[in-house]
Amino acid sequence: MGHFVYPMNVSLDLRIEQVPGDNGAGEWLRLSEELHREFNARTRELALIVHGRVMYETMEEYWPRAPADASLPDFMREYGEIWTAMPKVLVSRTRHSAAHNTQIIGGDDAIERLAALRAETDGAIAVGGAALATQLLRAGLLDELLLTTHPSYLGFGRPLFDDYDRPIDLELLEQRSFEHGVTMHRYAILDTKEAGSC
Repeated sequence: MGHFVYPMNVSLDLRIEQVPGDNGAGEWLRLSEELHREFNARTRELALIVHGRVMYETMEEYWPRAPADASLPDFMREYGEIWTAMPKVLVSRTRHSAAHNTQIIGGDDAIERLAALRAETDGAIAVGGAALATQLLRAGLLDELLLTTHPSYLGFGRPLFDDYDRPIDLELLEQRSFEHGVTMHRYAILDTKEAGSC
């Protein structure tokens, strides 16, 4: 059986966007070469990537062209190659076609189909997009968080999960430090509770 991992860059107050639509390109991020190479290595080890539509279209717009862009550093061109070749699933009710080794899951049974995909996959499945990650968390299907925390407090913006108000018990599995005060923590999701419960 596979496991769903939600990797995300976050601020100290667990925001993933400061301005709607910045899609991970905010000035608060401190993306060093060392950190990007770590992202490359971890992405290469995945069995599959599952994206919501907004995240997929953000990635689709940039990364397939990156390998041929000589102005980019080699580690960014490499990530473009990894992402484009990686098997992907796009969860969308509105998209009916996608390139770059991508299949589409749509309709009202998307979460059930993702549960079946998780059961038949060996290895880690990355989840891209807060809305999708929230749905998987609510369904008890999200297994891990991989949070790369940047030393910025935004005070506003989109949170790590959308409209989720229940406590979550986590177990720290791994932690690393990078340049510029950036830290990475990988957590297992142990349990979710009703809000207000002990």
